[in-house]
Amino acid sequence: MSTFELPRRYLVPFDGRRLPHVYTDILVIGAGLAGLRAALAAPEEVSVLVVAKESLADSSSQYAQGGIAGVMDPEDRFENHIEDTLRAGAGLCDRRVVEAVVREAPAELERLREWGTRFDVTDQGQLALSLEGGHSHRRIVHALGDATGQEVMRVVAERARRQEHIGIWERAFALDLLTLEEACIGALVWRRDWGLTLVWSKQTILASGGAGQIFRETTNPAVATGDGIAMAYRAGAVVRDMEFMQFHPTVLYVAGSARHLISEAVRGEGAYLRDRYGRRFMLDVDPRAELAPRDIVARAIVAQMEKTQHPSVYLDLSHLAADRVRRRFPAIDALCRSFGLDLAHDLIPVRPAAHYFIGGVTVDLTGRTTLPGLWACGEVTSSGLHGANRLASNSLLESLVYGAWCGAHAAQAALATSTPSVRLPHYRCSARQDALDVTDLRRSLQSLMGRQAGVIRQRAGLVAALADVDFWCRYVLDHVFASPEGWELQNMLTLSRLMLWAALERTESRGVHYRTDYPTPDDSHWLRHLDIPAPVFAQG
Repeated sequence: MSTFELPRRYLVPFDGRRLPHVYTDILVIGAGLAGLRAALAAPEEVSVLVVAKESLADSSSQYAQGGIAGVMDPEDRFENHIEDTLRAGAGLCDRRVVEAVVREAPAELERLREWGTRFDVTDQGQLALSLEGGHSHRRIVHALGDATGQEVMRVVAERARRQEHIGIWERAFALDLLTLEEACIGALVWRRDWGLTLVWSKQTILASGGAGQIFRETTNPAVATGDGIAMAYRAGAVVRDMEFMQFHPTVLYVAGSARHLISEAVRGEGAYLRDRYGRRFMLDVDPRAELAPRDIVARAIVAQMEKTQHPSVYLDLSHLAADRVRRRFPAIDALCRSFGLDLAHDLIPVRPAAHYFIGGVTVDLTGRTTLPGLWACGEVTSSGLHGANRLASNSLLESLVYGAWCGAHAAQAALATSTPSVRLPHYRCSARQDALDVTDLRRSLQSLMGRQAGVIRQRAGLVAALADVDFWCRYVLDHVFASPEGWELQNMLTLSRLMLWAALERTESRGVHYRTDYPTPDDSHWLRHLDIPAPVFAQG
């Protein structure tokens, strides 16, 4: 398969003569940490409009537990953080990007403190630094114990709301990027109160987050359906490394409940992983045991579940001081108690779940994509920071640094760009209008991807999954929906198709991509990124 055929350039037909028009210097699609940091980096003379799919509280950033990695200890060095990141990335990190991001971390963390972020501190008033898997030093800054994302998002959201040059639309779904002469000039946005709106922008920043919802078991909120990557792909931007989905090793497994993250920091503080028989199995897998990188721990858990024929393994904190455990992890402690579990004394059932999408829209060191007028930051991107496996707590760091870079450079470009000329665009298409059970299709896709494109993959399963997804795409992508539920399904199918194709193409195992039929890395052929072929449209 060398190209993908999509039925339409835009998800819905529209007529610019009959729609409201809004103008802004910079349009930011997505209101997590990356999007809000980008908006805050723009100077006051630049107008910014931030479009949030739901409320500002509905983003993966909000739920981040572990913290933000940064060299803040005199005994630590930038070179240590850089090497840890490169080692975890399994050969596919861009060293220039890693060095630049790591060196920006202290300044971004200090800025958050100046803005009012209440990071946890020691009795001496110094930042309390924790250790997580893959890190050689204690360098993880956290807030409220295990609610770093919540605290950071509180600060940046309050600050963004106070800025007169920043407007925020909540519950607004960006369907597609508007393009003219192979450049991005804005987006088609649906608001619950207005309906369809054409937003014209001198520069557009994509910060719409990840795609964990294409898997049945995920730590991601419901909004993480990969919309930004899908719309960038339809618009002609290069996307790459779509095979790399990181699965978090430890997600609370209670049958019938949602999957809740149990932070990497729990193992960083000394928790053990045990199987159903009480055996601490990670000692036989990696010399770093529970503190090995996430891909290694996730595969070991899956293998142990298979070996013991049990649906989970267990986190054990009973050997740690109970008061310390509850003080360090108040939110996780409360979560466990809601299911009748005592974090400090009971064995906590956990298993891997889809967590962080490493692939995405290709960007350079400033956040510029291959599509003129379009920038991107955060989980929606493939920046070169994470390679084939993200190092713990580097994600919020990437959002901060790339958000700042995107906002600053996009603002410079906007000041030098004239307002896009309005040609009253319209897009017509003939499409299926018959009823579809969107919920059933979504659940079927999530289950399929979990079975065939999860922690462990092999050719036969990927081929079978791609055939099923292709079949669904043939009639679902040709459908015109009138609500976000349908548009999300179309984006999820598009991303699943890209992920399965890329996973089949990469005939090796590297980082989070593990194939039993090609179980080792193949540097001679695959020490490289995998760009996705440009889409071919059947019509329109």
